[in-house]
Amino acid sequence: MLGRRAFLKLFGGSLFGLMALGGYAFGYEPVIRLDVTRYALTPPGWTPGLKLRIVALADFHACEPWMSAERIGSICAHANGLGGDIIVLLGDYTSGTDLITGKVGHRAWAEQLATLRAPLGVHAIVGNHDWWHDAAAQRSGRGPTFSHRALSGVGIEVYSNRSVRLEKDGHGFWLAGIEDQLALRRSIRWKRPFTQGLEDIGGTLAQITDDAPVILLAHEPDVFPAVPSRVSLTLSGHTHGGQVRIFGWSPYSPSRYGDRYVYGHIVEEDRHIIVSGGLGCSIMPVRFGVPPEIVVIDVG
Repeated sequence: MLGRRAFLKLFGGSLFGLMALGGYAFGYEPVIRLDVTRYALTPPGWTPGLKLRIVALADFHACEPWMSAERIGSICAHANGLGGDIIVLLGDYTSGTDLITGKVGHRAWAEQLATLRAPLGVHAIVGNHDWWHDAAAQRSGRGPTFSHRALSGVGIEVYSNRSVRLEKDGHGFWLAGIEDQLALRRSIRWKRPFTQGLEDIGGTLAQITDDAPVILLAHEPDVFPAVPSRVSLTLSGHTHGGQVRIFGWSPYSPSRYGDRYVYGHIVEEDRHIIVSGGLGCSIMPVRFGVPPEIVVIDVG
């Protein structure tokens, strides 16, 4: 049995540990830390001789103090130094939590993203929060949202069920981006009985006119079971890697598949998806065991 002195030491030590853990999870990992996570793969159907470096940024969730315009700018500067042939933005630029000290307007975060540079350009899709925080888009049931307009306004290509053919060193490939799968929230006010997605995989891939490999941008990874083998690589965000990971396990994932597509490089039936852990926070401004990350993918 513990004596009073031993109990107080144990209690004090536990309390200090919890305070230190909370300070790290709330004040350090989500605000200061930034990792670069690298993958290298040659998926089926990839053109021999085509070497492509993709730099992927997901889920900024701009807000004060967790993801200020200045922090977004510093992340973009870091991304520019990673030697990407192409930079892709995987959605959710607007705040994902109400626990903020101030908003970062769409013009402010877009101006920071406009500093991104890559030989094959910067290409973007939008995410569920970009739709959910736009009352006009929710009311009308269609875009463009203010995030679509902000990105386009600074010269960033935005994909909404669209495919574009690009080329590097004489080798072609397709970049396809689908619209968000959770775009229109369930709403009694708007007479919408269930959440509706606006993605069109079939229509997007129907725009492809040759056998060059395809890279698909899809904010939520839940679409992956429906992605055909024609797509060489799918890139997603949304899950934040669970935002809390303990020994590789996340207690929560915003996916109907649970932990199946929560983070990392997943291969199913010889089809490849990489799910970014993202950069910002959603619901609660906390990250633990899954620090903000820039993803670098060397393909081929």
